[in-house]
Amino acid sequence: MKLQDQKNLFDIPEGIHYLNTASLSASFKSIEEAGIKALKEKSKPYLIPTTDFFDPVIKLKKLFAQLIDADEYNRIANIPSVSYGLSTVANNIKLNKGDEIVLIEEQFPSNYYVWEKLAYKYEAVIKVVKQPTFQGNKGKLWNEAILNSINDKTAFIALGNIHWANGTIFDLKAIRKKTNQHNALLIVDGSQSIGAMEFSIKEIQPDALICAGYKWLFGPYGSGYAYFGAYFDDGNPIEENWSNRFNSENLSGLVNYESRYKPLANRYSVGEHASFIYIQMQIAALKQIIDWTPIAIQEYCKEITTDFVKVLSDNDCEIENSDVRAHHLFGVKIPERIDKEALKETLSKNNVYVSFRGNYIRISCHLFNTSDNLKVVSDCILAAL
Repeated sequence: MKLQDQKNLFDIPEGIHYLNTASLSASFKSIEEAGIKALKEKSKPYLIPTTDFFDPVIKLKKLFAQLIDADEYNRIANIPSVSYGLSTVANNIKLNKGDEIVLIEEQFPSNYYVWEKLAYKYEAVIKVVKQPTFQGNKGKLWNEAILNSINDKTAFIALGNIHWANGTIFDLKAIRKKTNQHNALLIVDGSQSIGAMEFSIKEIQPDALICAGYKWLFGPYGSGYAYFGAYFDDGNPIEENWSNRFNSENLSGLVNYESRYKPLANRYSVGEHASFIYIQMQIAALKQIIDWTPIAIQEYCKEITTDFVKVLSDNDCEIENSDVRAHHLFGVKIPERIDKEALKETLSKNNVYVSFRGNYIRISCHLFNTSDNLKVVSDCILAAL
């Protein structure tokens, strides 16, 4: 299925060039409508049935499981943030002195601090795999370095499906194979890829997949998802949520305390995860993403960015080869002679919204963008050369 632009589903005015979904997505209209409807229902709480604490949550988990190609929706937990999900992972990992934790260079802070603390607790070692200097094949070399870093001392590797600042794709299938050879865990942060790139739990088989919900999954800020594999089936949650226990649907019997958790990953869902407003917005978002399909989203982004990439690459800007990076998110490394602060001001005057991350201008586009948005950005950069 080939997609056309979906600008009509969003409320982004003409002349606004929003290329920053990697920071915060724009809601499409059905999400707004779902949220407003749920907000109004809260004004009449006596009309909200008890089943709304449970049934919409199951529906949402089934949708997310479908999106990531997972057979068992009970392996999905509702979380408020990536840091919550990763803290849950860390809470259930025990290390030996000298064990190695493999990370990649310039990883997002939430996917670093938690491992730094865990390493300190067990006197483990953090091994950071540095990205190669740009040679036109950085993605290939970086993946080779990651694979070479995994050995019998490796307890686990934690990384994104792609690099959050420059879009380099990490070969999770090969990394999974190598970790299996050394009995190491694979922890994936899917915040910058799930929803915009195809992902299969069946193919990758991560031990955990943690995702922020407010970026490419178009949920409200404060929502997220976690998938937990068999390693975590009998683990300890970081809080005791009443609704995660067996028979919690029977509200009149809640003081008949239940020692058993609901199956698999249900024990890890955050308290009050049945948020009537958030859940309805998330359901509307996932329905639309599944209808669009991540494959079609990726192809659309490739189509509208091709000319942009060629123009800048021909004018001394560095952009990774298209076969080893994402198309919905990638970095543009501008020449050092460009005055970065002046460029920021020019972009702002032209209503361009992008992120500066390290040495990169991060471009992150979606179906509400067109090639015209990208041309405004390239014109600003070329004028600064």
